[in-house]
Amino acid sequence: MPEASPIRIYHPDEARHTILARHLSSDVRLTPQLAARIERVFGRPLTPEQAVTHILEDVRQRGDAALREWTYRIDGVLLEDFAVPPDQLRRAYDSLASELRTALHTAIDRVRAFHQRQPIHGWIEWSDDGSALGQMVRPLERVLIYAPGGTAPYPSTVIMSAVPAQVAGVQEIYVTSPAGKDGWPATVILAAAYACGIEGVYRIGGAQSIAAFAYGTQSIPRVDKIVGPGNIFVALAKRQVYGWVDIDGLAGPTETLIVADKTADPVLVAADLLAQAEHDPLASAILITDSQCVALEVQAQVAAQLETLSRSEVIVESLRAQGGIVVCANLEEAIELANLYAAEHLCLHVAQPWVWLGRIRHAGGVFLGEHSYEALGDYVVGPSHVMPTLGTARFASPLTVRDFTKIISLFGLSREEAHRIGAAALTLAQAEGLTAHAAAITKRLQLDGGQSL
Repeated sequence: MPEASPIRIYHPDEARHTILARHLSSDVRLTPQLAARIERVFGRPLTPEQAVTHILEDVRQRGDAALREWTYRIDGVLLEDFAVPPDQLRRAYDSLASELRTALHTAIDRVRAFHQRQPIHGWIEWSDDGSALGQMVRPLERVLIYAPGGTAPYPSTVIMSAVPAQVAGVQEIYVTSPAGKDGWPATVILAAAYACGIEGVYRIGGAQSIAAFAYGTQSIPRVDKIVGPGNIFVALAKRQVYGWVDIDGLAGPTETLIVADKTADPVLVAADLLAQAEHDPLASAILITDSQCVALEVQAQVAAQLETLSRSEVIVESLRAQGGIVVCANLEEAIELANLYAAEHLCLHVAQPWVWLGRIRHAGGVFLGEHSYEALGDYVVGPSHVMPTLGTARFASPLTVRDFTKIISLFGLSREEAHRIGAAALTLAQAEGLTAHAAAITKRLQLDGGQSL
């Protein structure tokens, strides 16, 4: 293995217990740096879970005062108010290069067109005797989109979350993002919100912002659902407020798994791995191939291409800790490992990707062939890039219009239908020992049938 390459080659058996192994989302590695940061902010040692619990309860009790205090203690920014004025949004949008503004609208248009094709209609079925059963679909009223700040702000996350909510019919959509040292979120985040037509933008982040929108404060509206990625404190906060509000899921670090055969272009495979690894030091970029030749060429390409990339330090840390190349005996074994891993992004760099698609059981999104590459999916293809991570693709789905709606069941029974099924309901109520249920059913049956039961 070339010394310059940060990505190593694994045997499948070793990979199952290392880079392909899954851990609970609650498994937070308390590094010395994280422990020191928590002690500096709180004045005493705490676990991340304890720190988040403390912040949530303080904001719930003291509202804006606590929100202001925690924003200063954690982010070093003292804010008198939290809302971003509409003219600030417009200035941010106008300050962007025209090419970037056009790109934002291209993404918005394509994401909107894709999600408008998703069925979200209710239904009512009438029987001959006048009975009716059905479902009403109603949009949520208030939704928060959390947009992370930091060194790599993601305007695409605003678009990929806001547009499906708009298509669903959500009337109040808010965006919040941490304020930088200048007191404002990243310009491109503000511009993306403006391009989406969102006026309710706030400049707070972290666990304190999740608490504010979950519980409501003097100046922050309480929402029905919180979506969007964030750091470990945001993820833990979302988990703790779930049930008080809905959440989109507990997002872990982003991940891409590429399955490649001998026809794959090592240059493009390496480029896709590097694109994934630059997100975050905890991001996972993994290649599974049945070709030792492809594995070695990709390994060399990763080292060569890395020299020209601005976030090389992040990439190296990511690839060394979570990345890897797995060489299998055949593509059947590669697909088996891919299903085991249940990746957020699964890329099929194989000669006949559509042939292998039928064998895929678990993935957030499947990218078929080298032209359907994941970096495009992050921005402008159409499906939301908010996808299940940490192996939750076994049971979870990408963000869609349905995530911003709720279903209300309809019960419209005729007298005849209620009498016809009443006896079965009475039997079940008696089996459960619920005498009040049984009595309510019996009274109807007596009225309808003129008989004593």
